[in-house]
Amino acid sequence: MSKNQIALADRVTQIKPSPTLAVNAKAKALKAAGADILNFSVGEPDFDTPEHVCAAGKKAIDDGHTRYTAVPGIPELRDAVVNRFKEDHGWQYTPEQIQVSCGGKHGLYNIFQAIINPGDEVLIPAPYWVSYPPMVQLAGGTPVIVPMEEKDDFDLNPDILAKYVTGKTRAIIVNSPSNPTGSLLSGSALDAIARLAIKNNWLVITDDIYETMTYTDDALPHILDVDGRMKEQTVILNGVSKSFAMTGWRIGYSAGPDHIIKAMNKIQSQSTSNPSAPAQYAALAALTGPQDFPQTMIEAFLPRRDFFVSDLNAIDGVSCVNPNGAFYVFPNFSSYYGKSFKGNAINDSVALADYFLDEAKVASVPGIAFGADDFIRFSFATSMDVLQEGMNRIKDALAALS
Repeated sequence: MSKNQIALADRVTQIKPSPTLAVNAKAKALKAAGADILNFSVGEPDFDTPEHVCAAGKKAIDDGHTRYTAVPGIPELRDAVVNRFKEDHGWQYTPEQIQVSCGGKHGLYNIFQAIINPGDEVLIPAPYWVSYPPMVQLAGGTPVIVPMEEKDDFDLNPDILAKYVTGKTRAIIVNSPSNPTGSLLSGSALDAIARLAIKNNWLVITDDIYETMTYTDDALPHILDVDGRMKEQTVILNGVSKSFAMTGWRIGYSAGPDHIIKAMNKIQSQSTSNPSAPAQYAALAALTGPQDFPQTMIEAFLPRRDFFVSDLNAIDGVSCVNPNGAFYVFPNFSSYYGKSFKGNAINDSVALADYFLDEAKVASVPGIAFGADDFIRFSFATSMDVLQEGMNRIKDALAALS
């Protein structure tokens, strides 16, 4: 740092930019420069937002809904969230227990800022979504990583969880279906979490952003269904980004105990204030209109998932858990670590992901970003033609290693 350069806050030095966004940006830059890049790094559906939702956003602009709204969101949208919880799950909330935020990520940030004090520990099962640990750190807390194992289909082992509990544990994050693994937490795992949370007075933060995207006929286990007492110790994070292909509209929502939502509203009032008004009206149309769009996406994603998982598991030395939700596969490539290409060693997920991008022109996200260096994440939210070409390139790239 030069003599006159202004020093940055210590908190900034603890965190790194989102690796998924960084990979996506690099892939787009290479593509713009003329490279034939197949991008499996992006975490969004390859569907357009439904027409009636877009029309509602346009109408909101035409109707003059372009001014500030209430900080926690327009009343109609909060009512719609309450109704969705009641109709879809039987859960009872009031509009005052709902906050609408600038995307799901913003909602999580508000939660952490509202409940964490310096030194508080937050249990984060791994593999985890890349932004959980940095957001905990930015709130002054300490991320405590709880490993989940491939042999368990990335379900949380209660005995392993218990080893990471301390007197400083303040909360635990639940993400099911998971980004990056696509795995679901079992009812027994959620029951163990509930019992520990009640015993130790933890908050459970359940990130349900992929809840509408599952590939099983069984009901998705949820901590509020496992133990009804958890309602007063749980904050739900959800949104329209994945369910209605609305990632760019930036509308998420949270539900929880009154005092926590009020605290989150304080945080939001002094940061972003309200989310975009037209986007809120678009989200209102999504939540109150036809609810068949997620099923349309599932029907398209399912054969892609089956193809990707089958082909990956057919590669010598590669293993891949079959995801029961979301739109990611998370194969284990660690048997290729220690090999090289033209003298360049491949010793970890970063090196292998870079190799795939530079040599195979396939963009992916290294597993270390998710706390699991043996793995690499690929999204199958793209066409079958792209998936097939991508698999051919991946196979050729692995065969070229020595």
